[in-house]
Amino acid sequence: MITIDQVTYSYPGSSAPALCDLSLTIAEGEFLLVAGPSGAGKSSMLRLLNGLVPHFYGGRFAGRVQVWGRDTLQHQPRAMADLVGFVFQDPESQFVVDVVEDEIVFGMENLALPQTIMRRRAEEVLDQLAIAHLRRRRVSSLSGGERQRVAIAAALAAQPRALVLDEPTSQLDPHGAEEVLTALQKLNADLGITVVLCEHRLERVVQYADRVLYLPPPSEGAPARPVIGPPREVLASIPLVPPLQGLGRALGWQPLPLSIKEGRAFARQAWPQPAAIAPRAEVGPQTLPASRPTIARLRDVTVRYGDHEALYRLSLEVRSGELLALMGRNGSGKSTLLKGLIGLARPDEGRVEVTGRDIAPVPVEQLARQVGYVPQDPRSILYHDSLRAELAFTLRGRGPREQAAGRDGDGAAVERTLDALGISHLADAYPRALSGGEAQRAAMAAIMVGDPPLLLLDEPTRGLDYGAKLGLARLLRGLCAQGRAVVMATHDVELAAACADRVALLGDGELVVVGPAPDVLGESLFLSSQIAKLFPGSGWLTLEAALRGLSIR
Repeated sequence: MITIDQVTYSYPGSSAPALCDLSLTIAEGEFLLVAGPSGAGKSSMLRLLNGLVPHFYGGRFAGRVQVWGRDTLQHQPRAMADLVGFVFQDPESQFVVDVVEDEIVFGMENLALPQTIMRRRAEEVLDQLAIAHLRRRRVSSLSGGERQRVAIAAALAAQPRALVLDEPTSQLDPHGAEEVLTALQKLNADLGITVVLCEHRLERVVQYADRVLYLPPPSEGAPARPVIGPPREVLASIPLVPPLQGLGRALGWQPLPLSIKEGRAFARQAWPQPAAIAPRAEVGPQTLPASRPTIARLRDVTVRYGDHEALYRLSLEVRSGELLALMGRNGSGKSTLLKGLIGLARPDEGRVEVTGRDIAPVPVEQLARQVGYVPQDPRSILYHDSLRAELAFTLRGRGPREQAAGRDGDGAAVERTLDALGISHLADAYPRALSGGEAQRAAMAAIMVGDPPLLLLDEPTRGLDYGAKLGLARLLRGLCAQGRAVVMATHDVELAAACADRVALLGDGELVVVGPAPDVLGESLFLSSQIAKLFPGSGWLTLEAALRGLSIR
């Protein structure tokens, strides 16, 4: 059993507490889902459970946390390792050794487990998470999603009594996320391991949870109280929910469905005659006219990492005013394609063009004036002492022509960009100390303030809550309306459904299919949005499209 008793905690230098008078009991064998907006204290709450707060992070701490009788104030995190396995929001930050199998074994070695047990457990977690083929790979060579699975495997191998995970599926493709969550549910059900999981994509995990803890956004007045209870009750009362529950609340479905299977019976009643609805009549962004100029093009591009072909003879073009979503399983080449467009991954064969010229002889720093790139790890491009300084640095790096065009004032451009991303209140904060979702928006602001005509985003919704994702979708559509192009690698089907013009599906470095978002996302087994699964053949991808089609106002 885990008890949190009247805990209030503030990070060093912070004027407001990250957690305020939090009390909670987590039963042995429970599956608890922690939800809430970015900056609400979810990661801080998880860090209580193994003593990282306050031992590692410092700050001001009041209250008491006990994990199976151990007081976390009296025990360092290393003394909690046999009870609590922890998977960080940034999996790369917790790796110690550089070979996958060695990383999985490392924690067990520190617990002094017999070699036979270590070998058996390593084999089990490699199979459970479908990463046996990675056992000899160097961690540094893995994709973001593959690293996330390795981090989960390393935590599982120690077989702790509680497994604490901070957004464990944020970089996984839908099929991979389903495999990981199924494995966690099986460990919870069969072995009684307590699972405490923080996740923004509630649609992936809510059906597995026994209870949901919703931490409200921080407020200037008296802090709002957390909401905790069965998933149906919590989802019926919190502000932002997945499309399935949003539709159920709008239509008064009772009991509120937690899965697509539960929702289909209601959907058949709401939409009994599929043929009566004109397909794709009200779906998202409009098809772009062919007259739009091409801003970037890949011609038969092959990129190799050693003997591995990350991209193979791939041809693709991006037009001005277009939002192109790159999708596909982990390791399919999405990140490499983005790096190819910014010059960080030079092709072994083929040609990459931006604004009509071959970028092969162009230095990356010069290309960055036209191409903005936000990588998977947003903190890797944040260096300065404040967010305002980050944006000012980007503006100083523009060429003379861009500087002349920005004479309305760099200060105004900084404030405008921060406001557009909803992070004006963080202008003076230290960027690398921000929460995952805040750091993601900070990195985007640092790139977007330079107004690049081509914007590349790698998993931009990592750490973002539903409200921030809605804001991001509107912002990206606004940029496209101004004539800019956006190429976005994402596993977030709902985001792609909400804002993509086209979707390019990659597999093993090759382009499998590219086409309008309704065609690709509406007819896929694994990449369909929740609404498309509920109303197959309708052409609806989003909650708004379904409500319009069902004439609900």
